Amino acid sequence: MVYVLSKTGQPLMPTENHAKVRVLLKQQKAKIVHSCPFTIQLLYDSTDYTQPVSLGIDAGSRHIGVSATTETKVLYEADVTLRNDIVDLLSTRREARRTRRSRKTRYRKPRFNNRIRKDGWLAPSVRQKVDTHLTTVRKVTEILPVNSITVETASFDIQKIKNPDIAGTGYQQGEQLDFWNVREYVLFRDGHKCQCCKGKSKDPVLNVHHIESRKTGGNAPNNLITLCETCHKGYHNGTVSLPKNIRRGMKFNDAAFMGIMRWAFFNRVKETYEPLGIMVNMTYGYITKNTRIEHDLPKDHFIDARCISGHPDATSGGTVFYQKKVRCHNRQIHKQKILKGGIRKRNQAPYLVKGFRLFEKVKYHGKQYFIFGRRSSGFFDIRTLDGTKVNKGSVSCKKIRSLDMPRSYLTEERKAIV
Repeated sequence: MVYVLSKTGQPLMPTENHAKVRVLLKQQKAKIVHSCPFTIQLLYDSTDYTQPVSLGIDAGSRHIGVSATTETKVLYEADVTLRNDIVDLLSTRREARRTRRSRKTRYRKPRFNNRIRKDGWLAPSVRQKVDTHLTTVRKVTEILPVNSITVETASFDIQKIKNPDIAGTGYQQGEQLDFWNVREYVLFRDGHKCQCCKGKSKDPVLNVHHIESRKTGGNAPNNLITLCETCHKGYHNGTVSLPKNIRRGMKFNDAAFMGIMRWAFFNRVKETYEPLGIMVNMTYGYITKNTRIEHDLPKDHFIDARCISGHPDATSGGTVFYQKKVRCHNRQIHKQKILKGGIRKRNQAPYLVKGFRLFEKVKYHGKQYFIFGRRSSGFFDIRTLDGTKVNKGSVSCKKIRSLDMPRSYLTEERKAIV
């Protein structure tokens, strides 16, 4: 499928007539705008006739399903993988700032919650995902004449997930009712007994231990366990290991994100596209599931998006674009770990290594890959978007050829299942 823009940049209907596209490019009546997905712009006046195109968006916390369809044909399908490293990066930045403040300035009382938040404020981790959803929609509307957008959103009852029998006043009386704080609740839950040695150490001092680092796991009760002082120190010294049955409880990050994101994303799409004459609708997961089962379609993000678009029987062109959102900038100058002799290794690599940039799309043995790591020796780590390494992560830069400059969205074309 070749996507076509008019002379003024307006999207037209795509074409599968590759011979005509080659003739237009050869006669300089068109120019290439994007290489993936392949898009051309006409350099002469043309008609602006288009067919109705419906865009279905399967919104999610980790993946976005995208499908643009007419009544009979699938014009564009994509599976976008979102970033999930924002919380970790912000925690690292906060730690660095705190240590730098204590190292370079006099002591001052910690200040927090002293910023005015505007209406509609979202946490950075949530805002980044909402922005990625909006960018995904914008990229499709730039190459296809979309006239309706349908968004699938979902709300999750986290209390119901934890306790299926909860009802009525149980929603106001949570598991920590009548406890002063989380620590007191965890000690009571574990019977004031070490969960590692079960009291065999006879140590009367009890600590509340984070199973997963507090940096990313937080202070939720299902991330805390009671350990005696002996086992706690032994664990951090590496002499004691926790029993295999002690694991972090279920996380509800994705469910919480969808609850926050559903209206923020839908309202932003409505505000942006309804003034342009594009209809914006909302649907729900149970409707999508019912449609998919009725038409005997496999479960996948872009398949769900096809059902959301309203044309589940549309014929697929056999191609799906797999996209991955990556970090654009890394302003951290030095690595966190200090080497022997007080040497702090630089965290920033040169802009070009042997003429190649990070995340650049390259060709190796007739296949397309992305550069995920560069070495000054000239041997690079090239991979596919699913993380599959080539030649154990060591390929000579002399054997690869550049195809496209790196972008914040890495795009890989694959064959569709249906």
